[in-house]
Amino acid sequence: QVQLVESGGGVVQPGGSLRLSCAVSGVTSDYHAIGWFRQAPGKEREGVAYISSGGGGLYYADSVKGRFTISRDNAKYTVYLQMNNLKPEDTAVYYCAASNRLATWYLDVFYDYWGQGTQVTVSS
Repeated sequence: QVQLVESGGGVVQPGGSLRLSCAVSGVTSDYHAIGWFRQAPGKEREGVAYISSGGGGLYYADSVKGRFTISRDNAKYTVYLQMNNLKPEDTAVYYCAASNRLATWYLDVFYDYWGQGTQVTVSS
């Protein structure tokens, strides 16, 4: 069983920055690929960013390219999402999820384990 815990959410003004963390525990010797998703009120959950188990594969949604950066520290079992130049439309609950059977990174059905989410609010 794998557990994920997100942290780092909060309220920030437009143009500001936040760094989300996803702490992974209960893992075996295999590292999992990690995806960040978000869900705004009244909207479907969408994939935001992905990092492969070794860190060499990176993908981003078009809406966040150039503003968000995903990274991981496998020694600390932690994945980060650095979010810069935040916009009001980035407001959502952000979730991290883990998979070791990934086919399409932005589809949540391919992820087996999920965190509880952390709220990000971008507002002036």
